[in-house]
Amino acid sequence: MNALLVSSSILTLTSAGLLGLAIPAHISNYRALLRLRAAQRHANSHVQKSRLELMETRNRARLLEDTVKQGTSAVEKMHQAIATTTFSLIDHFARDEEFRESARRARDTHHDTSRKVYQAARTTNKAIHLLADSLIISRKEKKLTTQGLRKVKKQ
Repeated sequence: MNALLVSSSILTLTSAGLLGLAIPAHISNYRALLRLRAAQRHANSHVQKSRLELMETRNRARLLEDTVKQGTSAVEKMHQAIATTTFSLIDHFARDEEFRESARRARDTHHDTSRKVYQAARTTNKAIHLLADSLIISRKEKKLTTQGLRKVKKQ
């Protein structure tokens, strides 16, 4: 019985000693884990911020393109309304048939030319948007991708 008590006491003291060594190691590992999680949150936050900035850049480019497109359409409609009114008045008040025919040809030429000018403005707007997309947005995407790859390699 005495041998059993001695061996259980030795085992208890050994367990307590090992537990005494394990607790500081556990606390140290737990603190390292907290630091690692904080660093990971910071890295994820940076990546998320970069993604949001890229999305904002895309949205601004889209907004700018739509604004120019809609502005061009509004100006074209107003221009057509003024031109139509002017040519209608000329047609209505002209006394000479030759003058009316000349005004009709001028109206047709005017409408055709203005349609081409506004179409060129829309095409130029689209081309500028595509150019900006390839230069600015593609660079930001590439930068974001390479930053993400570098961070993954470090971890």
